[in-house]
Amino acid sequence: MTDALTETAVLAAADRLVAAFAATDTAAYFGSFRPDATFCFHTERARLDDRAAYEALWTSWLADGWQVVECTSTDRKVQLLGETAIFTHTVRTTVRPATDAPEESYTERETIVFADGPDGLLAVHEHLSTTPE
Repeated sequence: MTDALTETAVLAAADRLVAAFAATDTAAYFGSFRPDATFCFHTERARLDDRAAYEALWTSWLADGWQVVECTSTDRKVQLLGETAIFTHTVRTTVRPATDAPEESYTERETIVFADGPDGLLAVHEHLSTTPE
């Protein structure tokens, strides 16, 4: 982006990312991340050190019949830090974990760090954590 980073731009980037995830749109979803993005998910034993590692995991889920049924973002906050922004929200997700499996729903907290660069505003880090019961 050539203009100063704005809350509106960050929210639009987050909306695109969440919509792509909600649609299980692999190309659009991973197109929202830089190749060197890192991922910390409470459901995984280790950090995923780049987009390719997450894409491989995603592909294995799809092979099992995994699909996002619904994803809703609430309680959103943007912190602008120069050419970087931190986006936090609460995310309610319903998935079908495998073909013919019953749906499962989760409420989690998520932090996504966006960086503005030559390819536009892309996510460079995603951290997903549980919410207290």
